[in-house]
Order: sequence, then structure tokens, then C-alpha cells
Amino acid sequence: MVMKASLQLKLGQSLTMTPQLQQAIRLLQLSTLDLQQEIQQALESNPMLETPEDDDQTEAATDNDEREANATESAAEVAPESTSDWDESENGPDWSSETDIPDNLPDDLPVDTAWDDVYQSAPAPAARNDDENDHDFETRNSPTETLQDHLEWQLNLTPLSERDQAIAHALMDAVDERGYLTSPLEDIHAGLLDENEEDPLELDEVQAVVRRLQHFDPPGVFARDLQECLLIQLNQLPPETPWLAQARLVITHYINLLGNRDYAQLLRRSRLKEDQLREVLALITGLNPRPGDVIDRAEPDYVIPDVIVRKHNGRWRVELNPEIAPRIRVNASYASLIRRADSSADNTYMRDQLQEAKWFIKSLQSRNETLLKVATRIVEHQQGFLDHGEEAMKPLILSDIAQAVEMHESTISRVTTQKYMHTPRGIFELKYFFSSHVSTDEGGECSSTAIRAMIKKLIAAETPKKPLSDSKIAAMLGEQGIKVARRTVAKYREAMHIPPSNERKRLV
Repeated sequence: MVMKASLQLKLGQSLTMTPQLQQAIRLLQLSTLDLQQEIQQALESNPMLETPEDDDQTEAATDNDEREANATESAAEVAPESTSDWDESENGPDWSSETDIPDNLPDDLPVDTAWDDVYQSAPAPAARNDDENDHDFETRNSPTETLQDHLEWQLNLTPLSERDQAIAHALMDAVDERGYLTSPLEDIHAGLLDENEEDPLELDEVQAVVRRLQHFDPPGVFARDLQECLLIQLNQLPPETPWLAQARLVITHYINLLGNRDYAQLLRRSRLKEDQLREVLALITGLNPRPGDVIDRAEPDYVIPDVIVRKHNGRWRVELNPEIAPRIRVNASYASLIRRADSSADNTYMRDQLQEAKWFIKSLQSRNETLLKVATRIVEHQQGFLDHGEEAMKPLILSDIAQAVEMHESTISRVTTQKYMHTPRGIFELKYFFSSHVSTDEGGECSSTAIRAMIKKLIAAETPKKPLSDSKIAAMLGEQGIKVARRTVAKYREAMHIPPSNERKRLV
């Protein structure tokens, strides 16, 4: 059999994602902090990009102010400010805009929207004094102290023999983040025996060091269980503390009844009256069952809002945070050095860098424009939340916003991920405003976020002695025309980290 080679002409269509499109999509889904790092990397790697601060420094270092001013006028700028007003009395947002996009930038960037739409820019934030920014540098940038660090610091100030120091370090290694000892003293003692074969260590010595360490801060550390933790804290209170003896009695003998909230049995066995037990429980609830949490805290997560929403003259005003990204532009001095007919390596490199700089600026503009459009539509839909709170939240899904701004749902998902909106009611991720719906008796819809707020409100107003069960809450919501099952109430309650009714029972 002989294979015969042949040529064939075939037509077809395929979707190709260009590097420029990939860059625009990647910038769109970056968080504010990631975007700032991306911009900084671009400024460091591309000589064609600069900030107005760079231009100001150049002007201060040169005598040719007129040449620098002309270069500035011909440069392409991106200002991270866009504003949009939503008038409650009108049918749609009142878009007012200014744009500063040079004619030589490409306007066919295909990222699910028309890049030649109006782009609104805003002035950059005023420069700040470096001394004002750095006055608290050490506090803001110092590492967080852990519980182990705190205990080690106190141990270094405690006069102990070398033998007791070794025991103390073994005990500290067995303390978890809550402040509890996670290993029995017998196991710790056995581990230390191998190291002291000539002079065997006694278990009493380990117990003595534990009692010494239990006086460390925070009160309650080095306890072996909850009961011991609470007793340690009670023993460190002044002897004249009211109801101290009764609190020790309850913790020592009736902690299980207290944990089960069996107050009737607790009253009978402790022989306390109800008002007396109320005072004792107030003292006990002031103790900390997890003393280590006071010290061992994780690094705080800082959130920089991408969008700011405020009400001005009866209108909700939506604007991009001007501080989320620096103003960047093309360096006109370097751009003027490019020669059209020159094909040398240096000229080609500069031409490529100029093109990349233009695409980067255009991608930033499109990101800001898309973010502003989506945020404006969210504010338009959720005015009830901004005016009245969570109970007025309306159902909203990605497709609703996608249709309003004529984009794909995947684009809306990228825009709303790790993007935050600052409102008079707090800072929320854009995804917070999206929720499923539950039908009402009137044929309408209620947001799941609003239902959570109603459940939280009902539980906050319940009688502590007789807390509301999930079935009762479902019935009360049904009286308001909201059809919700008991298991749905339980799911929403657990999502808000609210314990069930048997654990919410209180004597007061």
C-alpha cells in the first residue's frame, strides 16, 4: 500500500485569546492590593510608563521647565477616579464624565464591552507628608506577638533553676493556641526522665512548675481543662469580690449542669436562690474560656474599598476610590525618541515597550469603567438596603447585572470578586449584594440576606429563658408571608454562627 501526499485547503473559525485580552481579563479580576503590585511591577519593568510624581522630580532636577511641560501635555494619563450619580427620582443613573484618552491608543480591546465608551476620570489624591505616613511605621509593620512569645518573655523574667527552666520549656511546648496544656503531666514527666537519668525527676516537681506558670498572663493559661481554667481565673480575683465563693462552688461541683443550662437542677443542688444564681452566673460569664485568644491573634486583614457610595442631595453617588491605584502615563520624552523607519534593536525594543504601555493603560481604563458600571447597577438595585438596612435587601443574581450592563456573567463574577464597596452602612464585598430569593404569599420574592436579618432580629428579641426554636422562627416568618422551612432557618442560623435554642437558654 502506497501513501500519497496531498494538499488541502480548509476554512474554519477559532477563538484566539490575544496577550492584550489576557492582560485585560487578568487586571479585571485582581484585588486592589494585587492591582497596586501589578502597577508597581509595570512601572519598574517598562521605561515608557511613569507617574506624575516622576515628572515633578524631573522638573525639579532640570532647568528646562518648558520642555517638560510640553511633554506632559502630550502624555497619556490614567486617573483612577470615576463617578456616577444615581437619582432616586429618575429612571436611570445620571452619567457625567470627563475623559483623557489620547487618540493614538487602540480602541478595539475585546473584553466583553466597548472600550470606546465614556471613561470618567478623577483627580489624584493630594500628596501627603512622608513624616505623617511613617510616624507609626514600627507599630503598623511589627510582627504580631504570639502566645508563645508572650509566655517566653514572662519566663525570662521569672527566677527559676536550670532544672525548673527545662520543665517550664517542656510545658510551654505543650500549650496550644487556646492556652491549654495538650499533654498530660505524666507524659511530660516521662519525656523529661530520659534527659535526667542521673538525678531522676519527680512528678511533684513538674506539678510545682505548672502551678508557678499558672500565675502567668493571661489568667487561665496552662490549665488542663475548662474547669481548671475558670478556677485559675477565679483564684486570681480579689478575695473581696462579691459571689466569689459561690462561683467556685458552681464551677467545682456543678460545671456540667452549668454547661447543659439545667438551671432548675443547679438551683436545687447549689441551694442558691434565683437572684443569687443570676449574680454568680454574671461573674462566671465574665471569665475567658480561651485565654490564649487574648494574645495569639492572626495578622489583621486590611480592606481597601474599590468603590465609595455616599448620598448627596438625595442622590446616591457612586465613585471609584481615587487611592486604589496611582496615576500612570506614557513618558513622552522616551516616546519621542522612537524613529518610524528605524529597525534597529534599540528602536524596536522601545516601540514594543510603548505598545505594551498603551495596552496596559487601556486595560486599566477598561477595568475602572467596568467596575464603575457594575457598582452603579448594584446601588441602583439595592437602594432599599442603603436606606433601611439588611431587611430591605432585594434578591439579585449575576445574570441581572450582566443583562443591565450587557456583559457576560463570567465578567460580572470577576468584577465582584475581591472588590469592596464603602457605604454608610459599612464596607462590603460586591458579592455580598447578590443573594437567592424565597417566595412570599403575595407572589413576590424576598432575599435570603433579608431573611437572615429577620432571623437575627427575632433571636435578638427573644426571651432568654425560653429561646425561639427553628420551627417557631419559621412559623413567625410564615406569619409575615415568607415561606421558609425549618431546615432553611437552621441553615441560615448556622451560617450566622448563632447556636441552637438549647444553647441560647439563659437564666437572665
